[in-house]
Parts: sequence; structure tokens; C-alpha cells
Amino acid sequence: MSSGSSFLFVNGVVSPSSPTPTVSTFLESRPGAYTTTRTHNGGSLVLFWDRHLRRLADSAWILLHTNPNLLFKSENSVDSFPSRLTHSSSWESSIWSLVNESMSKALPMALEERKSGEELAITALVGGNLENLCGIEEIDEDGVCRVLDVWVHVGMYVPPVFGVQENGARLAVVGRGRDVANAKYSDWVRLRKSLEKLRPPLATELLLSNDGDQILEGSVTNFFVVCRADHNGSSPDGRGNELHGSSTYPFEIQTAPIRDGVLPGVMRQVIIDLCSSNGIPVREVAPSWSRHEIWEEAFITSSLRLLQHVKKQFREVPGKITALIQKEILKKVGVEGCGITSFKG
Repeated sequence: MSSGSSFLFVNGVVSPSSPTPTVSTFLESRPGAYTTTRTHNGGSLVLFWDRHLRRLADSAWILLHTNPNLLFKSENSVDSFPSRLTHSSSWESSIWSLVNESMSKALPMALEERKSGEELAITALVGGNLENLCGIEEIDEDGVCRVLDVWVHVGMYVPPVFGVQENGARLAVVGRGRDVANAKYSDWVRLRKSLEKLRPPLATELLLSNDGDQILEGSVTNFFVVCRADHNGSSPDGRGNELHGSSTYPFEIQTAPIRDGVLPGVMRQVIIDLCSSNGIPVREVAPSWSRHEIWEEAFITSSLRLLQHVKKQFREVPGKITALIQKEILKKVGVEGCGITSFKG
């Protein structure tokens, strides 16, 4: 739930725009790779910040080499960049430095406006304008980094209470999987609007599926089910779906694999990591609606809500496994959260 003031910073300088656009309007207005997270514990920690920065740099790199028009604003279509560009630590470190510099300006100002019970919702976008370059044939890795701009949008957010019946998600399958799914980019916000026209009245999240059966992910979330386990497979199973954790449990968690065309969500990987470390079996296979009779629980994940249980005819409140994973997430937050004092203005 959004609330209160919001701020937009461009390369560390507060935008003079008034009023500050909503985060959706801001993302629709410019191309780029982006990531969204929030603070925790009264604005004292930024959730999984290193993971978000790594995914942001990866997304920008993927767009650079697959569809630069999704990363850079340009009057002309740009099909590709020189093949001599290779992924290296300098690309990632440059983006980390640029984003953290902007964060150090944005967060102190936003924290002054935060009220009790509110957290900061943070969206960082990396993009640029190719017209600032002199000759695309001369672009090298450092040259690309020099024309990158960083926008940081910060708003107030009141996290929903986990486990409350009315806070459960209601889902509907409405569209096909996204293009360039392994990168998080702003143009998806515009494309998502066409899906919104198909939203049933009670649905709170829209699921994507290419065939109407194999569920990939949500339009802004990753999707998981807890189901009765099929121990006929192995790790990886006969279909190449990797199984993490012990296969002796009477249940397993399923979520679509990255290769099927889903966003490598930060919380998605957090769930896989903590389940693996706690011996909870997770199989990376798209949950099949035709086999929903074996589903015992379901939940979606995002960096704002963390984990939200799915309301279904058999369950109105979170199940035991969903609640256990939520508890483990909060433990991990304390370990991987980035202290707000790390961002010094």
C-alpha cells in the first residue's frame, strides 16, 4: 500500500517535477533496466540490496546485447552493439557505483518524510540516451557506462500484515509470457497495461502462461505452489527440472524455471536458497493447472510484499509451509539486509 510523499532523483539530483509522478508513470516514460525493493524494520534496512544491484546490472547487460532500444532512448533503431563488448566486473561495478551514489542522496531526504509504520519503496532505473555518443562504432564498455543515467524513485509504503485472510492474493491466468524475460525492464510496465484490461473484478494479480496450463509467473510476481510430491523423478528429473533439497519429504515446492521464460526475481532466488539450506524440496518446473488437485498451498513473491499467500477454495489463510518460509525469509532479511547508514549523503 503506497502512502505519503514520493521523490524522484536523476543522477543524484532531486527532480523539479511537481507533483512527483507515480512509479508506474515514471517507468512508462523512459526505457531502461530497473529493480524495485523496500526498506524493513522502520527504514533501517534495505532488503537484499546486493542481490538487486546484481540483477540490475545483469538486466542492463542483457538488454544491451539483445534489444538496446529497451535500455537506451534513441531517435534511431539500434539493433546491436560491437561484439568486442564482453561482460566484466567493470560493467557491474560501474552500475553499482552510479546507483549507490544516487541512493546516498535520495534516501536521507526520503527518511525525513517517513512516518511511523511506513517503509520506503525504492525503484532504481538505469538507462540513457544514445544521442550523447559520437559514433556507435566506437562504443566500448566504459563508453557505454559513461552515458548511463540513473533514476531513483522513492515513495512511502505500508507493508501488509502477513497471514491476515483479507491480504491473500486472488489470481487469474490472462496472458502469455513476457519477451526478454530474463531482464527486468521498464517497457514491460507499458505492456502490462493491456493485460490489466483482462483482469477479473476480484483478481489481485495476473498470471502468465503460454499454453493455459503451465503457469510461468505473475505480471509483477513469481508464483509457487506447495504440492504432494512425486518421487518417481530424480534430481534433476527426467525432464531436466532441477530438484533442490531432500526428496524424502511428502511435499515439494514448484516454480517455473528461468529457461521457461520467467523473470529471475530476487525473492524467487531467496526462496530457493533458503529452502535448499533448510532441506525443503523445491523443483524448478512450471506448476500445471491440470494437476492442481495435488496443490496444497500456493503463494506469490515480490520485493515489496515479500511473500503473499494465495486464496483458493481449499485455503483462506497461509498454510504451514507458506508460513514457515515467511519466517525463514524474515531471518534472512536480518542477514542480507543493507543498513541504511551505508548510504551516506
